[in-house]
Amino acid sequence: MNVRFSDGADPLAKAERAPRGLGGASSLPGAGLKDRLHVARLVAGRALASGWRLAASPVRALKGWRQRPPERLLIAPQDIRTSDPTLAADIYAGYFAFAGKIVNAHGRSPFELEPQSDAWARALSSFSWLRHLRAADTAISKANARALVEDFLTVYGRPGQNPAWEPRVVARRLIAFLSQSPIILHGADRAFYKRFMKGIGRAQQFLERAVAEGLSGDDRLLAAIALTELGLCAEGTGKLPQRAGRLLNEELQRQILPDGGHVSRNPRILIDLLLDLLPLRQAYAARGAQAPPQLLNAIDRMMPMLRLFRHGDGALALFNGMGVTPPEELATVLAYDDSRARALLNAPHSGYQRLEAKDGAAALVADAGRPPPPEFSGEAHAGCGSFEFSVGTQRLVINCGAPDPNRAAAAEAARMSAAHSTLVIDDTSSCRFAFHLGARKWLGDAIVSGPREALAERREDAGSATLAIQHDGYAPRFGLLHQRRLTLQDDGKRLDGVDRLRAAVPGDAIEARPFALRFHIHPNVRLKRVRDGHAVLLAPPDGTRWLFETPWIADVEESIFFAAPDGPRACAQIVIEGETRDGLEVSWSFKLAQKRGE
Repeated sequence: MNVRFSDGADPLAKAERAPRGLGGASSLPGAGLKDRLHVARLVAGRALASGWRLAASPVRALKGWRQRPPERLLIAPQDIRTSDPTLAADIYAGYFAFAGKIVNAHGRSPFELEPQSDAWARALSSFSWLRHLRAADTAISKANARALVEDFLTVYGRPGQNPAWEPRVVARRLIAFLSQSPIILHGADRAFYKRFMKGIGRAQQFLERAVAEGLSGDDRLLAAIALTELGLCAEGTGKLPQRAGRLLNEELQRQILPDGGHVSRNPRILIDLLLDLLPLRQAYAARGAQAPPQLLNAIDRMMPMLRLFRHGDGALALFNGMGVTPPEELATVLAYDDSRARALLNAPHSGYQRLEAKDGAAALVADAGRPPPPEFSGEAHAGCGSFEFSVGTQRLVINCGAPDPNRAAAAEAARMSAAHSTLVIDDTSSCRFAFHLGARKWLGDAIVSGPREALAERREDAGSATLAIQHDGYAPRFGLLHQRRLTLQDDGKRLDGVDRLRAAVPGDAIEARPFALRFHIHPNVRLKRVRDGHAVLLAPPDGTRWLFETPWIADVEESIFFAAPDGPRACAQIVIEGETRDGLEVSWSFKLAQKRGE
């Protein structure tokens, strides 16, 4: 084939312009009375739940507040996150690079500087970077670690209204202090040891109080992990091991679903949790204690679920807050998978489905689930019905993914339905977010409404596998159900799809509204419209050629890939547009048109 492709020139400049459909508040109509009543119920429910937790556990809270600091540390749990000893030299030189910001302390303590951003301050105060100093394993790095901890205890040693004392940051810091205690305490005198243990005691008291006062979401599970680890590692913690163990078991049962997914539906949280739970399992063994069955079962379930999201290039599918895949962290976690289990294909509790070619080379991952509960939905997306498709190490169809924490406006756009490979009605997302309804002050970034029913059915036929998805996210506003059928051939060389719209109530009149069926394409793939717009030729860098075909007219428009390691990149999307009606049907397909080297 001898055709020219669009090459996405000047991708960084284009990435600064949100493509059509990825707007902010304008992509949602104004909130009606029903929405506001729903928000009011959510706010009241959250306040009631917090009050109930506080009232139900005053004794446990008071015991935590009166607890003396731990006497001494007995073991240091292993930090299995990848470390880089070369970064120790940067830290010693005063360079602190976190959350996309690089700060030169110029000889001052970084804790005395004005933070470049809240995300930078959180990363600094979490002390997760101590692992790089430990990896250097030099006298200078050990002294530097102790000096920086001492600086923190001097400036931020007591709880205050700043990012250093947010529950999530405190839990991360407590885990880091425990795991990196060998270098922090190397060569320390008794006065520093006592001060360090007092700082650990304050972190314990703070977390126990936060839990008692209604700490929610995955922060509550992280706090449980940190407190459980402290109970195993330290002497003189009273009944903390029992209290923390009960809390850990409760949250694992509540947050890790039967199929191994996390209740937030965010693939990234699975990596983070396994990086914390695996060392916790080892800490139990180091103390000669039996790890709770809930902990062991959770780890065993999470591994196959993590593989469900994995594409051939090693990256995880971009759903519900997933951004850049940290390859070294993912590889570390999967190395602990003793069973080397195959990827889970059907995860009905988490709301995800996977289709694979017989040889495993082609894979499709689809979102077929409802939004998570509001307290876990702060990063969730309106992507029900969307899918990603990869062949070998090349991703073809993608979602836009989540940007880094410093891009707040981009994060809002990335959560819209238009940022996903699915059908969008009237530039409106299938979910509504608190920030679009004026409720961010009370509900943060939570989803306040979305599909109430999301159905998925699988079928294996001779030579193919079919997945059918239906959701009612558009029923309240437009009276329509979105149905999608995806069929992947066993050889992985063809993917057929059909998108339908059906009246939620049979016989109801449906007002014609514009719709857009979007297929976001990976930035490494070049596109060329052919056959008078009824087809688009895709040219991945591996030399193959894929053809997208449809009876409709397909356009090629700009899009943004937020999940690139070096920041947002321009990419393209295939778009089919029309007007809604009951019984609307749009068929399409991706098929291999040219093999590598032909």
